[in-house]
Amino acid sequence: MLENYLPILIFVCVGLLVGAVMIAMGFILGTRRPDDEKLSPYECGFEAFEDSRMKFDVRFYLVAILFIIFDLEIAFLFPWAVALNGIGMVGYLSMALFLGILVIGFIYEWRKGALEWE
Repeated sequence: MLENYLPILIFVCVGLLVGAVMIAMGFILGTRRPDDEKLSPYECGFEAFEDSRMKFDVRFYLVAILFIIFDLEIAFLFPWAVALNGIGMVGYLSMALFLGILVIGFIYEWRKGALEWE
């Protein structure tokens, strides 16, 4: 029975070997020309903080979270639209409820001013 797993073991070993060889080639053949720009930390478009406890504006993150939510909504809409004939009225009403909840959340964010930029 273990002989059935031999091809999988070989595949994993070859994959690990190829990955290790590629990483080693990057270290060996890669050019090393560091400068201040390359060595500076980059964090979501902000300049690096001097104090980790410094307050900063979180509106960027709110917009990013809203984008992820509505991006997932679209990801659910495509398969739903393709299978709409097969799922009938129950599928239609469940998607209407799903979209309604998202719209309520969007209106809440809009009213709270999370989308306003100064």
